[in-house]
Amino acid sequence: MIFLEFEQPLAELYEQLAKMKEIDEKGEVDVSDTIQQLEAKIATFREELYTNLNGWQKVQLSRHPERPYTLYYLETMCDTFIEMHGDRNVKDDKAIVGGLGTMNGKTYMFIGHQKGINTKQRQYRNFGMANPEGYRKALRLMKLAEKFNVPVVCLIDTPGAYPGLEAEERGQAEAIARNLFEMAQLKVPIVCFVIGEGASGGALGIGVGDKIFMLENTWYSVISPESCSSILWRSWDYKADAAEALKLTSSHMKEFGLVDDIIPEPLGGAHHDPEWMADTLKKRIIKEVNQLKRLKLENLLDRRVEKFSKMGEFVEKAPKKSKKAAKKTKAVTKTS
Repeated sequence: MIFLEFEQPLAELYEQLAKMKEIDEKGEVDVSDTIQQLEAKIATFREELYTNLNGWQKVQLSRHPERPYTLYYLETMCDTFIEMHGDRNVKDDKAIVGGLGTMNGKTYMFIGHQKGINTKQRQYRNFGMANPEGYRKALRLMKLAEKFNVPVVCLIDTPGAYPGLEAEERGQAEAIARNLFEMAQLKVPIVCFVIGEGASGGALGIGVGDKIFMLENTWYSVISPESCSSILWRSWDYKADAAEALKLTSSHMKEFGLVDDIIPEPLGGAHHDPEWMADTLKKRIIKEVNQLKRLKLENLLDRRVEKFSKMGEFVEKAPKKSKKAAKKTKAVTKTS
């Protein structure tokens, strides 16, 4: 088990528990009472720790190296899954995976970011940062789903689109913009789930849908806390402050009306019980797609466009006048 920086006090308790269990196995000393006390202390501490997480701690949990990624969910949720490759233009981008999968006898087109589970695979998957061909592959699969009337399910988990020179040369911004345009009018239901990191245009490139959901310990923002800190403070040292200022957690996103609902995670994060998390995600996908299928196509598209058109709307209220200013206004009115 890997513990994050803020989880170190918990790691120390687990270490003490392991030592006590080792002594108990030898049978030389009876430490059963101590073990029970430590287990109770761990349970209480975990409850307190994970129910009071701040923004930066949730960002850290979303990046936990043991957290389940897209391919794990697809392998666990789907009865069958056939991965499809390539954008038919440049190459197959390994940072985005997709293909046809079946759940309970029904077919879905799954598309999602994929990070590696070890150093070698992370390099192979480019740390989940897609190039333009990744987004063009995603669009090709969406169009295929539209042709055969198959609903689209997008799983978002990226620190951002790849910012390299070669990506810009091949039209990174155009590829993402094209996806936004096409997804807004795709003639099949689309549901999107932020399962880890949801950063900037890299997330939006497969993030336009009829319903948007976030797992409990995930984040969704126009910029990462580190990048925000480097811009505002010229240093990464203020990333925790940036995370709080950005209000990027799932609870903030729901409060702002940018996502439809929050999917609960096991205490401590999805990696503590990935099978339960996959089962929960599967049930939610089936439920939401079934509801969207009941809508007429015209209503489905109108609702989708209206949903995203409302984002960012605000009402500016005129500042209240002080009593002194109000009296002065009345006096001027009477004089005139």
